[in-house]
Amino acid sequence: MEKISVIIIVKNEEENIRDCLTSVKNFNEIILVDSESTDNTAEIAKEFTEKIFIRKWEGFSNQKKYALTQTENDWVLNIDADERVSFKLMEEIRGLNFNSDGYFIPRENYFFKKHITSCGWDKDFQLRLFKKSKTKVTDKLVHEGFAVKGKVEYLSSPIIHYTFMSIEKTFSKINNYSTLQALESYKQKDKVKGSTIILHGLSAFLRYFISLKGYKEGVSGLMISLFNSITTLLTYMKIWEYQNTEEQ
Repeated sequence: MEKISVIIIVKNEEENIRDCLTSVKNFNEIILVDSESTDNTAEIAKEFTEKIFIRKWEGFSNQKKYALTQTENDWVLNIDADERVSFKLMEEIRGLNFNSDGYFIPRENYFFKKHITSCGWDKDFQLRLFKKSKTKVTDKLVHEGFAVKGKVEYLSSPIIHYTFMSIEKTFSKINNYSTLQALESYKQKDKVKGSTIILHGLSAFLRYFISLKGYKEGVSGLMISLFNSITTLLTYMKIWEYQNTEEQ
């Protein structure tokens, strides 16, 4: 197997970081960029790696760009604190011939402890394993990613993703993400009105609950659809706020 560096950007992830790092401990190098955590994230991480870099938060893209500059190997695996490399994925990576420049990896997403197979989560492929020399980080405030210049393939074994484990933390994440989404897009949007906010919020709920069959997941699907609707509502309300502030 090629030598692989793992990069992780974190802040206040003491509840997740040990399980995350345990799942990647057999890779050649772990780079952890900690955005000035106030909990025990960094202390726990020291059990797994010496390469912990405390760095003021400068956005998702900039933190990942910095993490890449610290890696010794050309092959890099990116993982988040709420994700785990499954045993099957580790075995699949070990068996690769690495004749591509990047690999999309499926995510197996969980809502609390329930594996979700609808709401669009069943087709969640992320470009996470790549050649650093052929890859750049996309400059987005939210939902940033990696773009590979070269050949890419798809793996079949998953990253395990525990995305929703607390209602309180989910609302905090929604508030943060909706702000970033609004900042990224408000100048490109037509004038937002009350009807715009309502229609987009309703459309988001119907898309996830009906079109993407969230109803099949019962209460979990209902809540996921509502969370997506709330994110959309907040995003458009914040776009409205920015547009009106700009006019004053």
